[in-house]
Amino acid sequence: MAYHGYQGGAQTNYPPPGYQYGNTAPGGFTRGAPSMAHIDPAIQGWFYAVDTDRSGAITANELQKALINGDWSPFDLDTVKLLMNLFDVDHSGAIGINEFAGLWKYIQDWQQVFRQHDRDRSGAIGINEFAAALRGFDLDVPPGLLTIVQWKYASTSGPGRRPELTFDRFMRASVTIRQLSETFQRLDTDRDGWIQINYDEFMKTVLSLP
Repeated sequence: MAYHGYQGGAQTNYPPPGYQYGNTAPGGFTRGAPSMAHIDPAIQGWFYAVDTDRSGAITANELQKALINGDWSPFDLDTVKLLMNLFDVDHSGAIGINEFAGLWKYIQDWQQVFRQHDRDRSGAIGINEFAAALRGFDLDVPPGLLTIVQWKYASTSGPGRRPELTFDRFMRASVTIRQLSETFQRLDTDRDGWIQINYDEFMKTVLSLP
């Protein structure tokens, strides 16, 4: 990934026996935004380059135009919206320079994880490599769920190629699985892999996720 123009009461039967909850956020990543005095001048420059309308804040559309994957494909808009939801702490619909600095660090941390599994530096990884990355976060996702992840997030870049996850989709899938796993863990108070929850409670819980 680089900035464009720069290099750089129902029950569920999941999880099954042996399922491991995520004990930590992937990579220990944080959404904390540094103060202006501690923002790298290069990041300030990138912010002003992305802020094309000079409003002092970056919208989802501006951010999408600025983000590309390692294979030079643009970031998926759904991933951009996820990042905006995570870092738009004042819910203004845009992110300021402090929020942008936190988002930049967040993406860089994720990029380090992705590179560990993108061994051929193609800019995309297969579902098995994705599963290995999740296990590094103590998330042992069952094969059936990985099939759903592959169907939902992976894309085929060429004839005869297996579906793979570009960096942006890898990040979005990882964040989503972590959020859902942690939400289930909070509801599964006796840690038996089952929850008892009515429809209203379930919908409130899911809709409250970023």
